[in-house]
Amino acid sequence: MVGSHVIGLSSTEIAALWSTYMNESISVCISKHFLAIVEDDEVKPFIEKSLQLSQTHMHTIKHLFEQEKFPVPIAFSDEDYDPSAPPLFFDLFPLSFVYAMSRLGLSKHAMFLSNVAREDVRSFFSQCLQSATDLYNQSVELMLSKGIYDRPPLIPYPDRVSFIRKKETLFSKWFEPQRPLNVMELSEMFFNIERNYFGLILLTAFIQVVKDEDMKSLLVRGKQLAREQIRFINAQLEENDLLGTIMVNTEVTTSTVSPFSERMILVLINMLNSAALTYLGNALSMTTRVDLTAEYSKLITEVLHYGKDITDLLIKREWLEEPPHAPNRKELAKV
Repeated sequence: MVGSHVIGLSSTEIAALWSTYMNESISVCISKHFLAIVEDDEVKPFIEKSLQLSQTHMHTIKHLFEQEKFPVPIAFSDEDYDPSAPPLFFDLFPLSFVYAMSRLGLSKHAMFLSNVAREDVRSFFSQCLQSATDLYNQSVELMLSKGIYDRPPLIPYPDRVSFIRKKETLFSKWFEPQRPLNVMELSEMFFNIERNYFGLILLTAFIQVVKDEDMKSLLVRGKQLAREQIRFINAQLEENDLLGTIMVNTEVTTSTVSPFSERMILVLINMLNSAALTYLGNALSMTTRVDLTAEYSKLITEVLHYGKDITDLLIKREWLEEPPHAPNRKELAKV
Protein backbone atom coordinates (compact mmCIF):
# COMPACT_ATOMS: atom_id res chain seq x y z
CA MET A 1 0.00 0.00 0.00
CA VAL A 2 1.44 3.38 -1.05
CA GLY A 3 2.36 5.54 1.95
CA SER A 4 1.75 2.74 4.47
CA HIS A 5 5.17 3.32 6.10
CA VAL A 6 4.97 7.12 6.24
CA ILE A 7 3.20 7.20 9.59
CA GLY A 8 5.36 6.14 12.56
CA LEU A 9 4.51 3.38 14.97
CA SER A 10 1.65 4.18 17.33
CA SER A 11 1.92 3.56 21.07
CA THR A 12 -0.26 0.45 20.69
CA GLU A 13 1.95 -0.92 17.91
CA ILE A 14 5.09 -0.24 19.95
CA ALA A 15 3.54 -2.00 22.96
CA ALA A 16 2.62 -5.07 20.91
CA LEU A 17 6.02 -5.33 19.21
CA TRP A 18 8.01 -4.57 22.38
CA SER A 19 6.23 -7.15 24.57
CA THR A 20 6.35 -9.78 21.81
CA TYR A 21 10.11 -9.26 21.44
CA MET A 22 10.62 -9.70 25.20
CA ASN A 23 8.48 -12.86 25.35
CA GLU A 24 10.08 -14.42 22.28
CA SER A 25 13.56 -13.84 23.70
CA ILE A 26 12.57 -15.94 26.73
CA SER A 27 11.15 -18.65 24.45
CA VAL A 28 14.43 -18.79 22.54
CA CYS A 29 16.45 -19.44 25.72
CA ILE A 30 14.04 -22.10 26.96
CA SER A 31 13.80 -23.81 23.56
CA LYS A 32 17.60 -24.04 23.40
CA HIS A 33 17.64 -25.84 26.76
CA PHE A 34 14.88 -28.18 25.61
CA LEU A 35 16.75 -29.01 22.40
CA ALA A 36 19.80 -29.93 24.46
CA ILE A 37 17.85 -32.39 26.65
CA VAL A 38 15.12 -33.84 24.39
CA GLU A 39 15.77 -37.34 23.07
CA ASP A 40 12.33 -38.10 21.63
CA ASP A 41 12.58 -38.16 17.82
CA GLU A 42 9.06 -36.76 17.41
CA VAL A 43 9.36 -33.97 19.97
CA LYS A 44 12.79 -32.69 18.93
CA PRO A 45 11.78 -31.38 15.44
CA PHE A 46 8.77 -29.77 17.08
CA ILE A 47 10.99 -27.84 19.51
CA GLU A 48 13.28 -26.89 16.63
CA LYS A 49 10.29 -25.40 14.80
CA SER A 50 9.23 -23.47 17.91
CA LEU A 51 12.77 -22.07 18.28
CA GLN A 52 12.94 -21.07 14.62
CA LEU A 53 9.60 -19.22 14.84
CA SER A 54 10.69 -17.29 17.94
CA GLN A 55 13.99 -16.32 16.31
CA THR A 56 12.19 -15.23 13.12
CA HIS A 57 9.74 -13.09 15.09
CA MET A 58 12.59 -11.41 16.98
CA HIS A 59 14.47 -10.73 13.74
CA THR A 60 11.38 -9.13 12.14
CA ILE A 61 10.68 -6.91 15.15
CA LYS A 62 14.34 -5.88 15.40
CA HIS A 63 14.30 -4.92 11.72
CA LEU A 64 11.12 -2.86 12.22
CA PHE A 65 12.60 -1.03 15.21
CA GLU A 66 15.86 -0.33 13.43
CA GLN A 67 13.97 1.05 10.43
CA GLU A 68 12.14 3.39 12.80
CA LYS A 69 15.39 4.25 14.65
CA PHE A 70 13.69 2.92 17.78
CA PRO A 71 15.82 1.34 20.56
CA VAL A 72 15.79 -2.47 20.37
CA PRO A 73 15.05 -4.02 23.80
CA ILE A 74 17.92 -5.74 25.60
CA ALA A 75 15.51 -8.56 26.52
CA PHE A 76 17.23 -11.98 26.95
CA SER A 77 20.02 -13.71 25.07
CA ASP A 78 22.56 -16.53 25.30
CA GLU A 79 23.93 -14.76 28.37
CA ASP A 80 20.75 -15.86 30.18
CA TYR A 81 21.11 -19.50 29.16
CA ASP A 82 23.69 -22.06 30.36
CA PRO A 83 24.12 -24.79 27.70
CA SER A 84 26.16 -26.94 30.11
CA ALA A 85 23.33 -27.23 32.67
CA PRO A 86 21.88 -30.74 33.11
CA PRO A 87 18.23 -31.43 32.23
CA LEU A 88 15.78 -29.65 34.54
CA PHE A 89 12.68 -31.35 33.09
CA PHE A 90 11.85 -34.82 31.84
CA ASP A 91 11.61 -35.54 28.14
CA LEU A 92 7.94 -34.79 27.43
CA PHE A 93 7.61 -31.54 29.36
CA PRO A 94 9.04 -29.47 26.47
CA LEU A 95 6.02 -30.56 24.43
CA SER A 96 3.67 -29.44 27.21
CA PHE A 97 5.53 -26.12 27.40
CA VAL A 98 5.13 -25.39 23.68
CA TYR A 99 1.44 -26.34 23.95
CA ALA A 100 0.92 -23.90 26.84
CA MET A 101 2.87 -21.10 25.15
CA SER A 102 1.06 -21.57 21.83
CA ARG A 103 -2.30 -21.31 23.65
CA LEU A 104 -1.11 -18.09 25.24
CA GLY A 105 0.21 -16.91 21.89
CA LEU A 106 -3.17 -17.46 20.23
CA SER A 107 -4.89 -15.00 22.56
CA LYS A 108 -2.01 -12.50 22.65
CA HIS A 109 -1.45 -12.33 18.89
CA ALA A 110 -5.18 -12.10 18.19
CA MET A 111 -5.47 -9.18 20.62
CA PHE A 112 -2.41 -7.46 19.17
CA LEU A 113 -3.67 -7.92 15.62
CA SER A 114 -6.99 -6.32 16.51
CA ASN A 115 -5.19 -3.34 18.09
CA VAL A 116 -2.76 -2.37 15.32
CA ALA A 117 -3.33 -0.49 12.05
CA ARG A 118 -0.08 -0.11 10.13
CA GLU A 119 0.07 -2.58 7.25
CA ASP A 120 3.48 -4.10 8.00
CA VAL A 121 2.61 -4.55 11.69
CA ARG A 122 -0.75 -6.09 10.85
CA SER A 123 0.98 -8.45 8.43
CA PHE A 124 3.48 -9.45 11.10
CA PHE A 125 0.86 -10.28 13.73
CA SER A 126 -1.27 -12.09 11.15
CA GLN A 127 1.74 -14.33 10.53
CA CYS A 128 2.32 -14.71 14.28
CA LEU A 129 -1.30 -15.76 14.78
CA GLN A 130 -1.07 -18.32 11.96
CA SER A 131 2.17 -19.78 13.30
CA ALA A 132 0.71 -19.98 16.83
CA THR A 133 -2.35 -21.77 15.40
CA ASP A 134 -0.18 -24.27 13.53
CA LEU A 135 2.01 -24.86 16.60
CA TYR A 136 -1.04 -25.34 18.83
CA ASN A 137 -2.66 -27.84 16.45
CA GLN A 138 0.56 -29.80 16.07
CA SER A 139 1.19 -29.83 19.83
CA VAL A 140 -2.29 -31.17 20.56
CA GLU A 141 -1.91 -33.89 17.92
CA LEU A 142 1.45 -34.93 19.32
CA MET A 143 0.21 -34.85 22.93
CA LEU A 144 -2.79 -36.99 21.98
CA SER A 145 -0.55 -39.52 20.24
CA LYS A 146 1.67 -39.74 23.34
CA GLY A 147 -1.22 -39.90 25.80
CA ILE A 148 -0.35 -36.74 27.73
CA TYR A 149 -3.24 -34.50 26.65
CA ASP A 150 -5.68 -33.98 29.53
CA ARG A 151 -9.27 -33.92 28.28
CA PRO A 152 -11.87 -31.66 29.93
CA PRO A 153 -14.80 -33.33 31.78
CA LEU A 154 -17.46 -35.06 29.69
CA ILE A 155 -21.17 -34.49 30.43
CA PRO A 156 -24.32 -36.16 29.06
CA TYR A 157 -25.89 -34.24 26.17
CA PRO A 158 -29.08 -32.37 27.23
CA ASP A 159 -32.35 -33.54 25.70
CA ARG A 160 -33.86 -30.05 25.50
CA VAL A 161 -33.15 -26.32 25.62
CA SER A 162 -33.85 -24.56 28.92
CA PHE A 163 -33.76 -21.04 30.41
CA ILE A 164 -32.68 -19.86 33.87
CA ARG A 165 -35.82 -19.07 35.87
CA LYS A 166 -34.44 -18.23 39.30
CA LYS A 167 -31.91 -15.53 40.15
CA GLU A 168 -29.17 -16.44 42.57
CA THR A 169 -28.58 -14.15 45.55
CA LEU A 170 -26.03 -13.92 48.32
CA PHE A 171 -28.67 -15.43 50.62
CA SER A 172 -29.25 -18.43 48.36
CA LYS A 173 -25.51 -18.98 48.10
CA TRP A 174 -25.46 -20.18 51.71
CA PHE A 175 -28.91 -21.63 52.30
CA GLU A 176 -30.00 -23.23 49.03
CA PRO A 177 -28.51 -26.00 46.88
CA GLN A 178 -26.37 -24.61 44.06
CA ARG A 179 -27.34 -25.43 40.48
CA PRO A 180 -24.97 -27.79 38.63
CA LEU A 181 -22.01 -26.27 36.84
CA ASN A 182 -22.72 -25.34 33.24
CA VAL A 183 -20.35 -26.03 30.34
CA MET A 184 -19.04 -22.45 30.27
CA GLU A 185 -17.99 -22.70 33.92
CA LEU A 186 -16.59 -26.21 33.48
CA SER A 187 -14.47 -25.12 30.53
CA GLU A 188 -12.92 -22.23 32.45
CA MET A 189 -12.32 -24.45 35.48
CA PHE A 190 -10.52 -27.09 33.45
CA PHE A 191 -8.16 -24.67 31.73
CA ASN A 192 -7.44 -22.80 34.96
CA ILE A 193 -6.49 -26.10 36.59
CA GLU A 194 -4.32 -26.96 33.60
CA ARG A 195 -2.66 -23.53 33.75
CA ASN A 196 -1.92 -23.89 37.46
CA TYR A 197 -0.49 -27.40 37.11
CA PHE A 198 1.79 -26.06 34.40
CA GLY A 199 2.83 -23.28 36.78
CA LEU A 200 3.50 -25.82 39.52
CA ILE A 201 5.94 -27.70 37.29
CA LEU A 202 7.89 -24.55 36.46
CA LEU A 203 7.87 -23.26 40.03
CA THR A 204 8.97 -26.64 41.44
CA ALA A 205 11.89 -26.67 39.01
CA PHE A 206 12.91 -23.06 39.58
CA ILE A 207 12.69 -23.32 43.39
CA GLN A 208 15.28 -26.11 43.15
CA VAL A 209 17.81 -24.05 41.22
CA VAL A 210 17.57 -20.39 42.28
CA LYS A 211 20.08 -19.14 44.85
CA ASP A 212 18.52 -15.75 45.66
CA GLU A 213 16.66 -16.36 48.94
CA ASP A 214 14.14 -13.53 48.43
CA MET A 215 13.35 -14.91 45.01
CA LYS A 216 13.07 -18.49 46.31
CA SER A 217 10.62 -17.35 48.98
CA LEU A 218 8.52 -15.57 46.33
CA LEU A 219 8.45 -18.65 44.09
CA VAL A 220 7.36 -20.83 47.03
CA ARG A 221 4.49 -18.39 47.59
CA GLY A 222 3.53 -18.68 43.95
CA LYS A 223 3.47 -22.45 44.24
CA GLN A 224 1.15 -22.22 47.25
CA LEU A 225 -1.13 -19.84 45.33
CA ALA A 226 -1.31 -22.26 42.38
CA ARG A 227 -2.15 -25.14 44.74
CA GLU A 228 -4.94 -23.12 46.36
CA GLN A 229 -6.53 -22.47 42.97
CA ILE A 230 -6.30 -26.15 42.01
CA ARG A 231 -7.82 -27.25 45.34
CA PHE A 232 -10.71 -24.79 45.04
CA ILE A 233 -11.60 -25.74 41.46
CA ASN A 234 -11.22 -29.48 42.03
CA ALA A 235 -13.49 -29.21 45.09
CA GLN A 236 -16.17 -27.62 42.89
CA LEU A 237 -15.84 -30.42 40.34
CA GLU A 238 -16.07 -33.11 43.02
CA GLU A 239 -19.17 -31.49 44.52
CA ASN A 240 -20.76 -31.90 41.09
CA ASP A 241 -19.76 -35.60 40.97
CA LEU A 242 -17.05 -34.84 38.42
CA LEU A 243 -13.54 -36.18 38.91
CA GLY A 244 -10.91 -33.65 39.81
CA THR A 245 -8.28 -32.95 37.19
CA ILE A 246 -4.66 -34.08 37.54
CA MET A 247 -2.14 -33.50 34.78
CA VAL A 248 -0.44 -36.58 33.39
CA ASN A 249 3.05 -35.13 32.99
CA THR A 250 4.17 -33.27 36.12
CA GLU A 251 7.75 -34.44 36.58
CA VAL A 252 10.87 -32.37 37.29
CA THR A 253 14.39 -33.78 37.52
CA THR A 254 16.53 -33.53 40.66
CA SER A 255 18.97 -31.04 39.10
CA THR A 256 19.95 -28.07 41.26
CA VAL A 257 21.85 -26.30 38.46
CA SER A 258 19.89 -23.57 36.72
CA PRO A 259 19.91 -23.47 32.91
CA PHE A 260 18.62 -19.88 33.04
CA SER A 261 19.54 -16.60 34.69
CA GLU A 262 17.53 -15.67 37.78
CA ARG A 263 16.47 -12.47 36.03
CA MET A 264 14.93 -14.46 33.18
CA ILE A 265 13.20 -16.85 35.56
CA LEU A 266 11.58 -14.04 37.53
CA VAL A 267 10.47 -12.15 34.40
CA LEU A 268 8.95 -15.40 33.03
CA ILE A 269 6.99 -15.96 36.25
CA ASN A 270 5.84 -12.34 36.12
CA MET A 271 4.66 -12.84 32.53
CA LEU A 272 2.74 -16.01 33.44
CA ASN A 273 1.23 -14.31 36.50
CA SER A 274 -0.09 -11.53 34.23
CA ALA A 275 -1.58 -14.17 31.93
CA ALA A 276 -3.29 -15.72 34.97
CA LEU A 277 -5.19 -12.47 35.51
CA THR A 278 -6.53 -12.72 31.95
CA TYR A 279 -7.66 -16.32 32.41
CA LEU A 280 -9.24 -15.69 35.82
CA GLY A 281 -10.95 -12.55 34.51
CA ASN A 282 -12.38 -14.55 31.65
CA ALA A 283 -13.61 -17.23 34.06
CA LEU A 284 -15.23 -14.54 36.20
CA SER A 285 -17.03 -13.10 33.16
CA MET A 286 -18.37 -16.54 32.20
CA THR A 287 -19.92 -17.60 35.52
CA THR A 288 -23.39 -16.76 36.78
CA ARG A 289 -23.07 -18.57 40.12
CA VAL A 290 -22.60 -16.16 43.01
CA ASP A 291 -20.26 -18.46 44.95
CA LEU A 292 -17.92 -18.82 41.97
CA THR A 293 -18.03 -15.07 41.29
CA ALA A 294 -16.93 -14.35 44.87
CA GLU A 295 -14.11 -16.92 44.75
CA TYR A 296 -12.76 -15.78 41.39
CA SER A 297 -12.78 -12.16 42.61
CA LYS A 298 -10.77 -13.24 45.66
CA LEU A 299 -8.27 -15.15 43.52
CA ILE A 300 -7.80 -12.18 41.19
CA THR A 301 -6.97 -9.97 44.18
CA GLU A 302 -4.40 -12.52 45.41
CA VAL A 303 -2.80 -12.80 41.97
CA LEU A 304 -2.62 -8.99 41.73
CA HIS A 305 -0.84 -8.78 45.11
CA TYR A 306 1.56 -11.54 44.05
CA GLY A 307 2.31 -9.72 40.80
CA LYS A 308 3.07 -6.51 42.70
CA ASP A 309 5.57 -8.36 44.89
CA ILE A 310 7.27 -9.89 41.84
CA THR A 311 7.53 -6.45 40.24
CA ASP A 312 8.90 -4.95 43.47
CA LEU A 313 11.66 -7.58 43.58
CA LEU A 314 12.48 -7.10 39.89
CA ILE A 315 12.86 -3.37 40.50
CA LYS A 316 14.92 -3.96 43.66
CA ARG A 317 17.32 -6.20 41.71
CA GLU A 318 17.31 -3.73 38.77
CA TRP A 319 16.14 -6.56 36.50
CA LEU A 320 12.98 -4.96 35.09
CA GLU A 321 13.47 -3.51 31.62
CA GLU A 322 11.17 -0.50 31.38
CA PRO A 323 8.66 -0.39 28.52
CA PRO A 324 8.71 2.76 26.34
CA HIS A 325 6.60 5.51 27.86
CA ALA A 326 5.16 8.93 27.06
CA PRO A 327 7.29 11.99 27.90
CA ASN A 328 6.79 13.65 31.27
CA ARG A 329 5.44 17.02 30.11
CA LYS A 330 5.41 18.48 33.63
CA GLU A 331 9.12 17.77 34.05
CA LEU A 332 9.89 19.17 30.60
CA ALA A 333 8.02 22.36 31.46
CA LYS A 334 10.38 22.94 34.41
CA VAL A 335 13.45 23.11 32.15
